[in-house]
Amino acid sequence: MKTSFAPTDLHRSVISVPPLCRDASLKVCPAENAKLIRHIEAGGVTTLLYGGNANFYNLAPSEYADTLDVLAEKAAPDSWVVPSVGPYFGTMMDQAAILKTRKFPTAMVLPTVAVSSPEGVRVAVMKFVERAGIPAVLYVKDEKYVTVEVVKALVAAGVISWIKYAVVRPDPAVDPLLRGIVDNVDPNMIVSGIGEQPVMAHWKNFGVRAFTSGCVCVAPRRSQEMLRALQAGDFATAEKIRERFNSLESLRNAHGPIPVLHQAVALAAIAETGPLFPLLANLDANLDAPIKAAADGLLAWNQQA
Repeated sequence: MKTSFAPTDLHRSVISVPPLCRDASLKVCPAENAKLIRHIEAGGVTTLLYGGNANFYNLAPSEYADTLDVLAEKAAPDSWVVPSVGPYFGTMMDQAAILKTRKFPTAMVLPTVAVSSPEGVRVAVMKFVERAGIPAVLYVKDEKYVTVEVVKALVAAGVISWIKYAVVRPDPAVDPLLRGIVDNVDPNMIVSGIGEQPVMAHWKNFGVRAFTSGCVCVAPRRSQEMLRALQAGDFATAEKIRERFNSLESLRNAHGPIPVLHQAVALAAIAETGPLFPLLANLDANLDAPIKAAADGLLAWNQQA
């Protein structure tokens, strides 16, 4: 596992957001997680962010340390693993103490708007960084979670490694909050955080130069091709690639991005992801056929690259 971070790391590969594989007894499975990591890395993707798709929201505190150790051990020496903490303050502070004893260069703070305020988020992030001894990834998923002023203050304090921006808009090209953030902090530290679908708009209209992806777990070579096309200014090629991901992304939009990806990885025989950890649950079996068809199609396309 890579134990250092530089801003250029955000641009060397797509930032994959994999599911976390568990066995039938709901224990984290080292062997199956290794299979998934190897598949992602084989496509040239060297960044693994364990957040929502891995259901770190519901991770038991008692299994946090062991889970970190599995991920660190199974990643290649030049792969960068980013775990998550939170979303609640008490949980994140206990996790900070564990992270302080490991070599992860940053960790993402999971967001919640149920019991938070922008100023409370600012204080929580500052205290987490102080205790963990590493900068945080700020995950902006809802426009009520933080303000531009809070983002600017945290960046100025030097406690933010990068920002995952994932506020869903009807038109991703029209986004006052993202505009406010890119006008006040370096756009190179902002990552488009909603997969391939809004990347073109974020890239062209806001100067964002990196993106996260869940479908990269199925077709990593193709997602990397999209990143390279964007970096080369070849938007026509990037758009053609983006459109091919819509088969699985449309199912994720309709039935939930986390459970669809979880089942897609298993149905495509990339790795056995196992049952979803509560409070989530696997989808009805009648959705297996369309998910498998979309995942198998992406995997075959990936293998042709």
